[in-house]
Amino acid sequence: MKNIYNISIWIVLFLVSAMILPGRAEMDRSKVMKGIKSFEKEQWDESLQHFQDALLDDPEHPVGHYNVGESLYKKKNYEEALKSYEKALSTPEIAMREKIYYNLGNTYYQLNKYQEAIQSYIKALDLDPDDQDAKHNLELVRAKLKEMAQKQPMENQQQQQRQQSGDQQQSQQQQQGNGQEQQENQDQQQQAQKDDDKQENEQKSAKPQEKQKELTKEEAERILQALKSEERENQKLRQVQRPARIAPVEKDW
Repeated sequence: MKNIYNISIWIVLFLVSAMILPGRAEMDRSKVMKGIKSFEKEQWDESLQHFQDALLDDPEHPVGHYNVGESLYKKKNYEEALKSYEKALSTPEIAMREKIYYNLGNTYYQLNKYQEAIQSYIKALDLDPDDQDAKHNLELVRAKLKEMAQKQPMENQQQQQRQQSGDQQQSQQQQQGNGQEQQENQDQQQQAQKDDDKQENEQKSAKPQEKQKELTKEEAERILQALKSEERENQKLRQVQRPARIAPVEKDW
């Protein structure tokens, strides 16, 4: 399949033939020629700068906008190129208008705006029915749209199948996630029950600790005396309980 033709080879022709228009200011020819030389060397940034400088002499000059559009197109700045080409349509020259419509068709094509491209090529052919490049590009874009229309049902079917497959996979993952979540909740509940049982057992087995109270000096002395007294009583008790020694009986003669 052939590529879209462009219009860049005609830039010098329009610059020479349409630089001066009736009722319009004349652009600086030296700036324009610098732009042409840079354009021929494929120095797109430099050519754009020169053409924009020349356009300052007459901001509405259609040839100036056309030249700017050419450089922008080469820089692949298609959105801005469209604006420049549309401003250039103010030219009264039929031949130039036909080429501008042709360039608009190419620019719309680069932006994937195929319906707009077709309309631009048709307008170009209305002005010049013998433009073979416009005919070729028109048929090219129509064939592309037809091919896209044929592919669309198949792509929709594939997209639907992918969507169904994705929904099934998501459902399976959700089910797995729910099962895993339920298992995790069950494990957490069991662990919580174990922790509660452990804590309850520890509370049952633990002995309560009496709070220690600091004793005063008098209380300590009383306790000490009581211990000593208890010790004496214990000693007496042991003495009473101890068996008595029996002395030998002396024979009385």
